[in-house]
Amino acid sequence: MLIAGRPSRTIWPAADGAVEIIDQTRLPHAVEIARLATLDDAVTAIAQMKVRGAPLIGVTAAWGLALAMRRDSGDEALASAARRLKASRPTAVNLAWAVDRACARILAAPRAQREAAARAEAIDIAEEDVAACRRIGEHGATLIAAIAGRKAGAPVNILTHCNAGWLATVDWGTALAPMYVAQEQGLPLRVWVDETRPRNQGAALTAFELGQQGIDHTIIVDNAGGHLMQHGMVDLCIVGADRVTRAGDAANKIGTYLKALAAADNGVPFHVAVPASTIDWRLRDGVGEIPIEQRDAREVTHLWGALADGSLGWVQVSAPGSAAANYAFDVTPARLITGFITDRGCCPASEVGLVSLFPERREAA
Repeated sequence: MLIAGRPSRTIWPAADGAVEIIDQTRLPHAVEIARLATLDDAVTAIAQMKVRGAPLIGVTAAWGLALAMRRDSGDEALASAARRLKASRPTAVNLAWAVDRACARILAAPRAQREAAARAEAIDIAEEDVAACRRIGEHGATLIAAIAGRKAGAPVNILTHCNAGWLATVDWGTALAPMYVAQEQGLPLRVWVDETRPRNQGAALTAFELGQQGIDHTIIVDNAGGHLMQHGMVDLCIVGADRVTRAGDAANKIGTYLKALAAADNGVPFHVAVPASTIDWRLRDGVGEIPIEQRDAREVTHLWGALADGSLGWVQVSAPGSAAANYAFDVTPARLITGFITDRGCCPASEVGLVSLFPERREAA
């Protein structure tokens, strides 16, 4: 996708063997490139959300293993690196999936070839992610086109939560990919962008993406979505997810569940866009089984952004001395989800629906 009119990805290998990323903690006020030269750099980038979004942290973790193999290609070093990467953020299943997949390829290679094997696997995972996200966009665009056909040229109003665009993947994105493909097809769009407290990924990242791509959008406070739906101002909700159970429950950024409740009450279709790597076929009960990350309370009590003098910094918004809880995700039950948009097509939010697209997963892993 585009930054200042030029195509870009979120992560790429550097010529000297390191890895470069867009530092998303600096967006939208500054576009800065950060270098990952060691395993420690990769772990820190994931934990501090310099990279974020389930598919992207999986790709970053795969590159983290490649960086680890540059230093020590032994079995113990690999196992230690895998443990550290998996622990860096617990909710998104793509991270563990990518680490396990990369480890299998690395262990199959002779020690002298393990760095090369790790790099090759990281590249493969990244390229597969780009292709999967493009297919998600194509499948999801059919839903937008169907609504556009009923609106006689009026814009299709789409509400999204958090950032599930190309900044959350390697390119294209998940929830935003259908919007990008719809734009290619000339369909008129207007996107409602939830600010997505406490880190404001919607206001900062989704709005940045849509603005760079030239898509009409408006930032709204997190609690405005229900009001818009009551007044017929939302035709469709599309969000991403960090983990989906085989029964169709979806964990996404905190506040997604409330949007799904409002959509159900107002008859607004609510779709979740995910690649195959986000589906955790081992789990059935999302509320009971998906681990929910709790992050630093400072993200709730303070806001990060541009200050009056143009510098970036923190501003405290809470009453001094008050405790704050920072649950990073919630789980939307399958009964509130209209359907999934995946790289293999669209399906109802149920085990039967998901298995219809992924028949090889009929038996539990």
